[in-house]
Amino acid sequence: MRQRQLGTWRGRVVPAAEGRVLEVGIGSGLNLPFYADRVERVIGIDPSPELLAMARKTIAQAPVPVVLLHGSAEAMPLEDGSVDTVVTTWTLCTIPDAVRALVEMRRVLSPGGRLLFVEHGRAPEAAIRRWQDGLTPLWRRCAGGCHLNRPIDRLIEGAGFRIERLETGYAKGPKPMAFMYEGAARGA
Repeated sequence: MRQRQLGTWRGRVVPAAEGRVLEVGIGSGLNLPFYADRVERVIGIDPSPELLAMARKTIAQAPVPVVLLHGSAEAMPLEDGSVDTVVTTWTLCTIPDAVRALVEMRRVLSPGGRLLFVEHGRAPEAAIRRWQDGLTPLWRRCAGGCHLNRPIDRLIEGAGFRIERLETGYAKGPKPMAFMYEGAARGA
């Protein structure tokens, strides 16, 4: 996810975060430079100790305070309503139970808080969806659990969020891997 073209999406989504921010799947910390001064602090959660070790190296250059947690998005060690913004960037494809994780995100989000996301997932064209469905079982094994065929908007709405803004389209690259969802949602 270090591709230069992905920085465009990061640059649109991450700076909209404000207050206490939970970044789900913080990984190696690639989003940290994009946070603006409206952010009090970022709590980054990730299940990978290796990626968290990489993120620890980038914290010193982060424009905001950062706390890292080792853990699963499906059972976050955070209080109800304790964050103002949740950020996910290319994360929902790899979480084993994405709906459960989204329900957790909604639980920890304060009333009026927002979920900001950019994800790849299920394409609108039947021919591309067939490729995604066919490739996903092998792709999951090769790409850290990534599902190419998750309907991101439906997952978000199914977890009780109301999508306020959604833009979709293809990034550069093979279409089965490149259909993007970018937007913002609030708990319903």
